[in-house]
Amino acid sequence: MRCCRLLACAVFALALTAPASAQLENVGNISFPTSAKPEAQRHFLRGVAILHSFGWKQAIAEFQLAQKAEPSFALAYWGETLCYNHPLNSQMDPKEPRAVLARLGADRAARAAKAPTDREQGFLNAVEELWGEGDSRQRRLAYMSAMERLYTKFPSDDEVKTFYALSILSAASAVDDRTSRMNVKAGSLAMDVFKRNPNHPGAVHYIIHAFDDPVHAPLALDAANVYAKIVPAVSHAIHMPTHIFIQHGMWTNVANQNMRAFNVAKELWEPGDVPGDMAHSGDWGQYGFLQLGDYAGARERIQAFEWMAETTKNSRANGALALVRARYIIETEEWKVQPVTESASNETILANGFSAVKTGDMATAEKMEAMLAAKAKAAPGGAAAPANPHAEHGGAPPAPAAGGGNPDAGKGVRIMHKELQALIAQAKGQTDQAIAMLKEAAQIEESMRPPNGAADPIKPSHELLGEVLLQAGKPKEAADAFETSLLRMPNRARSLMGAVRAHAGAGDKQRSAERLGLLTSFWKGKPFTAPTTDAR
Repeated sequence: MRCCRLLACAVFALALTAPASAQLENVGNISFPTSAKPEAQRHFLRGVAILHSFGWKQAIAEFQLAQKAEPSFALAYWGETLCYNHPLNSQMDPKEPRAVLARLGADRAARAAKAPTDREQGFLNAVEELWGEGDSRQRRLAYMSAMERLYTKFPSDDEVKTFYALSILSAASAVDDRTSRMNVKAGSLAMDVFKRNPNHPGAVHYIIHAFDDPVHAPLALDAANVYAKIVPAVSHAIHMPTHIFIQHGMWTNVANQNMRAFNVAKELWEPGDVPGDMAHSGDWGQYGFLQLGDYAGARERIQAFEWMAETTKNSRANGALALVRARYIIETEEWKVQPVTESASNETILANGFSAVKTGDMATAEKMEAMLAAKAKAAPGGAAAPANPHAEHGGAPPAPAAGGGNPDAGKGVRIMHKELQALIAQAKGQTDQAIAMLKEAAQIEESMRPPNGAADPIKPSHELLGEVLLQAGKPKEAADAFETSLLRMPNRARSLMGAVRAHAGAGDKQRSAERLGLLTSFWKGKPFTAPTTDAR
């Protein structure tokens, strides 16, 4: 708290001398001139900087202080309207934003009259479109069009440019654009701002979102390295660089950065808050510790989730706890058969099924397979379930379910079902059948969005295929499967372990040694012994 008081004093001093811009010590550096008086501008600048990092609760507080200082300052209400919905992973529920706009003025004309410049009117007009009539998709596209018009009028304005970039990312999510064209356009706009102001929180943040896939992630590494340092006051900003670190297999960064993010979110949490930032950063942080082989660190993350589930009484916290417990079993291979209820998560059932196969409890394995089969059959192929590891992340209030459908919904549970089916078949000596099932699972996984976070499903199908092929005495095919897994998820520890063994078994000692060297460069767990040429 003392740090926050010192920061507030520093920002206040800066705002008095330079109300249009400020180096905001803990939230980045922006320039956003407005018509506001100095006190309102001070809070507004900090609110916008935090908004760029999706620090919703903190930003709302600043915008409301700006409104209190100057009740007719239109952009203070503009900013607050953008704090109630995650622009990429929600349905943009307009209820609360419309209530904010109503506080500014009774109708659109009355509100526009309080924006004294063309630029301020342009920002306000854009959110009038976003929170106007129509469904979420229509409103997000209208918002992007409005921001494009504003950008055309003010092409050199970095705040216009960054918010326009974010509007493109939001529209890309709304239309499920899988060509990457919209993301690349948004990323190029943000990169232009980054060149001039590398400490701009929106520029670095939106570069990461724009290039958050295995192909484009290298383009965002510089921005991620900067963002990891410049916004220590906002949990989401601390976490977000790990979207790029995880796709480079930078496990120490992934683990430690997410621990920091979790702790900041924990400090800010109050009863009634959605624990989104805690859940998401804790989830990814545990994955980082597991890839390092730091199983004690991974267990500590489980304890943190136990605290979170007990304290917050939130369903998402309970779901996240089940996920990290199941992931721990799969990644460590510390097999443990436990009682499982019908309401158990897919990951819990999978971990229990794997444990049952590995410990010879085939009756339980068959029961878990039947449970996954039922879940796979019931999975709504058109329902809007989160399809990737960072869906719903951030602390914005949850939104209603989407009605537009999600092409990836249900695929995860079908992959898990085939994986458990395959292990059961392998245990029964039906090796060819097991391999065929895992190839089908890999095909399904390849039809989903490219991986951009912790493994989802928790056991990558290509990795499991490699393990089964290796045990079947097919090291060359196994090596190909492990390399595919590593192409999709660089430096994943168990895929590297498999690749070391498979390449050695196939007679490629040099490639095996290279993979072993990479593994040992970060592995902190039990020493991994180099294999002989025996593939099994």
